[in-house]
Amino acid sequence: MQWILSELASIRHFLGMGGDVLVAIFVLSVFLWCALLERWFYFIFVAPRAAKSVVSQWQQRPEHRSWAARMIRQELISIRDIENKRGLPIVKVLIAMCPLLGLLGTVVGMIHVFDTLAVVGTGSPRAMASGISKATIPTLAGMVASLSGLFFSTRLDHLAKTSTRKLEDKLKHVTS
Repeated sequence: MQWILSELASIRHFLGMGGDVLVAIFVLSVFLWCALLERWFYFIFVAPRAAKSVVSQWQQRPEHRSWAARMIRQELISIRDIENKRGLPIVKVLIAMCPLLGLLGTVVGMIHVFDTLAVVGTGSPRAMASGISKATIPTLAGMVASLSGLFFSTRLDHLAKTSTRKLEDKLKHVTS
């Protein structure tokens, strides 16, 4: 329990070093990872059962060769494809927003540096250090959050396409 409190204090200290923009990046990252985890759980637990249900529904049809049967097959595949890709556009938007918030943090930090320069003058590097820190830490955090999310987003996108293709193959090879 003590180490959890220690870690929370470290996170609080880190968020304080980067200013309010870093808190926004943290909140955005939490939303991003919640969306990513939801999709992972979907592909692990829900998608396989849903695919089996669709295959079973298709196999129960008395015929598979007519135009109506092909349209029903296409509808079944389209519904699963939409479900497989649900939430991925939101993930991509959140990934794109992370570095943008990091850049906002850079601008806010540099404004702080310029304010310090206006008050103290150019001869005090210590006075500018906190502003430079506020400029670099959010940029770093935004890039790290974006890159980590991008890897998993690409993998989820691939899983969605692969899952749909496998379902198409299973329905294609079922004959009456």
